[in-house]
Amino acid sequence: MSHKLINHNQDLRSLWEEGYEVEIKDAFLLVHHVPYLAPDQMLGYGTLVCNLDLAGDATLRPGTHVAQFIGQTPHHANGKAIDEIIIGNAPQRLHEDITVNLTFSSKPAIGYYDDYFHKMVTYINILASEARCLYPQANEQTYSVTGQDDETTVFNYHDTNSARGSFSAISAKVKGLKIAIVGLGGTGGYLLDFVAKTPVAEIHLFDSDLFSQHNAFRAPGAAAVEELVSRNAKVDYLAKIYSAMHKNIIPHGIAITQENLAELGGFDFVFIAIDVSAAKEPIIVYLEQQGISFIDVGMGIQLTAGQLIGVLRTTTSTPECRAHVHEQGRITFEDDNKNEYASNIQIAELNAMNAAMAVIKWKKLYGIYHDAEQEYHSTDTINESQLVNDDVKA
Repeated sequence: MSHKLINHNQDLRSLWEEGYEVEIKDAFLLVHHVPYLAPDQMLGYGTLVCNLDLAGDATLRPGTHVAQFIGQTPHHANGKAIDEIIIGNAPQRLHEDITVNLTFSSKPAIGYYDDYFHKMVTYINILASEARCLYPQANEQTYSVTGQDDETTVFNYHDTNSARGSFSAISAKVKGLKIAIVGLGGTGGYLLDFVAKTPVAEIHLFDSDLFSQHNAFRAPGAAAVEELVSRNAKVDYLAKIYSAMHKNIIPHGIAITQENLAELGGFDFVFIAIDVSAAKEPIIVYLEQQGISFIDVGMGIQLTAGQLIGVLRTTTSTPECRAHVHEQGRITFEDDNKNEYASNIQIAELNAMNAAMAVIKWKKLYGIYHDAEQEYHSTDTINESQLVNDDVKA
């Protein structure tokens, strides 16, 4: 149980004080030991579940009148199912620890529930009143305390986005991973932005550069003048911002070179986002030797007749599929002097797109997104809006 949430919110505290078996898992509210009549008219006890709409640690008015149930189909005392509230009977995995059997819908006359006490007690009464017709002793108010505060979460506040979309169990597929991002320029900053919103265990940032004024125009967010004057390391600047959401963001103000490759040992996955091609080769060779999966991103931008053209590249390498990196030359280790990337800084949308392509592929590898083609190399040609996938896994 999240005592912090309960202590801060009267609706949740009222449920607990009145003896309901309340539990909070991430952004889901559960009330256990709810009496109902099973299909055989025997007394059963189930669990009501709903997602919490929160603003920090404060509950908002419930955004939906829908709730879920863990148990069998509830029945009236006359033997008929309570079909008037059942809108779904397919099992749903809402969270890695929560699989529901039924979906309920009962809208109050005023069109909404005032708070979560109002919502949960309404559903409890619908089920328990029928149970007590045959079993007067049935009681949902047990004054039992369920669970403890979850100190294992990597977020500083509950992930209500996953809860609202009922994909917490899907997001959990990357839970526990240790991730490294090498290079925190434009694209690396967006990689951090996207990965920090997932429940990975740790995110390590590697970059030796300072956060300068030109960086502010291709990094996520909006830097204050004071941040630019301070001339902090990129990794420290970004770690400070994203540590407001994710607890385990660890900055390393160093560049990865031949001499310190061991800094990347032990990671589950590495994103490479550096614009010096020659510096990539020892990193990639080391990761291959260590059996570590990685994605390398890159841009080729040229100025032609006063307009920019170019290609965004995403190259994936896992222990099961690596040959394309070298045999097909998918990652170059020689720098192109004609690339305008270093001089043209106002391309934040390209940085964000390149990072998004990489994170989507990473999530495909871990089964969050379906991967129909299983490509390991893709390019997006900017002026033609042409996305090409290559190196399909055999």
